[in-house]
Amino acid sequence: MTTGASQPTTRKTAAPVGPVAIALGFAVLCLSYGLNAMDRQVFYPLVPEIREEFGFSLDQSGLLATGFTLGLALTGVPAGYLLDRMSRKTIVIASVVVYSAGTLAIPLAAGFLDMAVYRLISGVGEGVQATAIYAIVGAYYFHRRAFAAGFIGVAFGLGVFLGPLIGQALAGATETWRTPFYVFGVAGLVVALILLLTVPRAMSEAVAGRATSIDDASYDHIPASPYNRNTLAFAITSAVSGLVFYGFLGLYPTFLREQLALDPGQAALAASLVGFGAMMALPVGWLADRMDQRILMAVGFVGTALSALLAYTVATGAVAQYLLAFLMGTFASGVLFTNCTTVLQRSVRPEHVGRGAGLFILTYYVAAAVSGLIFARLVAGIGWQGAGIVQLALLPLLGLAALAIVDPKQMLLPPALRRA
Repeated sequence: MTTGASQPTTRKTAAPVGPVAIALGFAVLCLSYGLNAMDRQVFYPLVPEIREEFGFSLDQSGLLATGFTLGLALTGVPAGYLLDRMSRKTIVIASVVVYSAGTLAIPLAAGFLDMAVYRLISGVGEGVQATAIYAIVGAYYFHRRAFAAGFIGVAFGLGVFLGPLIGQALAGATETWRTPFYVFGVAGLVVALILLLTVPRAMSEAVAGRATSIDDASYDHIPASPYNRNTLAFAITSAVSGLVFYGFLGLYPTFLREQLALDPGQAALAASLVGFGAMMALPVGWLADRMDQRILMAVGFVGTALSALLAYTVATGAVAQYLLAFLMGTFASGVLFTNCTTVLQRSVRPEHVGRGAGLFILTYYVAAAVSGLIFARLVAGIGWQGAGIVQLALLPLLGLAALAIVDPKQMLLPPALRRA
């Protein structure tokens, strides 16, 4: 592959491989991201047990629950920069090792500070991995990135679904909250080895579209800088999405157990059903390659707000919470997460796809990092119901307003809209 002026000079040509090898590599990337989600999600249902053992306040618990995403956020832009210049496969593997090491260390914590550090380390690894995977998908499946990202979203949703159930089962069977962290930490190291053996570099190091094809399309209508009007608008929507979704995730099981008096199994199932809803990323990704993504995002913000409003003000029984948890996962993750990451990549030129992915990780997870603490403070001031209304039901209106800033003429539109 000839190196052009706009392409990173360190990107090396990889030998072409067959569709079976590509499919296997993509499946393993999805598997690794599903484990990433399980690793994140296992903490939330165990917060009451961890809080009881260490005597953490609700503020401390909220910060531990979502503060790890600061690690994801801090790595977004630098990881995106490196991904445009270094081997994405190497970065993915290293990131899985890092977050697995952080997870293994959590049960060894002596108190709040070192547990927060271990959570942060996990977040760093998870953030780099997420940035790398979305950059790989965005580059290799350049013109069908939303649909391909939908498969990643399904893997994430499956991980979110399984994480609390497996974690709660392991904790219950061994009578300690520490066991799930050891299990998931070791599993991550195994997955890192599988990634090394199965992901072809022809896929991981593609620049724009398949590495064996020539992309001669014009991108002059997209601003040369990856930091432009549209990326600013979509950065706002990403930040709002992170504040809302992780504000919900972080203390939702605690709300169910302490406010609605559901048992640990019911709370874990409700948290898992958020992941089941997140699997809607696949049909949403298919739609996102065929219609104006701003419409999908508007639907996502409205659906998220209404679901949260009902969850915190109306529903009191387990069955109603199961349904609303599924809807929150559908709108906040399946719709908003999938579209936020892909619209940012469609707002930059192909050579900046890594930075587009990095900007999403930065804005989404900076907001997510403080979402649990903000929610806990709101609970202390205006109660669970008031906090749910303010942070989860009203904040999405800001995301709707940000969509009005977007100029679709400066984006890479989905293929179906370009043909129209």
